[in-house]
Amino acid sequence: MKIELSPDTAGDAWMPVCETSRLTPGRGVAALLPDGRQAALFVDRAGRAYAIENRDPFTGAQVLSRGLLGSAGGRPFVASPLLKQRFDLETGKCLDDDEVSVTVYPVRTV
Repeated sequence: MKIELSPDTAGDAWMPVCETSRLTPGRGVAALLPDGRQAALFVDRAGRAYAIENRDPFTGAQVLSRGLLGSAGGRPFVASPLLKQRFDLETGKCLDDDEVSVTVYPVRTV
């Protein structure tokens, strides 16, 4: 099986990213998008895939794919490896600052 994501966030166009077997639950990988942006791709222990913008909005560094996965109130998140802000993997909202968010990309397994 393969993981695909939609770089346009509307789910109109899809691009293959990798085989599901290449992903380790709880760890992220970075994917280069056609326009030069990066996405951080994750698979949780239940096998559900998520993709968010890889750029940490607090530092500007492309590091969210290296963050730690967790859950708060039943919501999956990734914590930035730099300043530890947590980003909801389903909505992109920062759990530590209501005014900050990252882009969420649609993901599917085919």
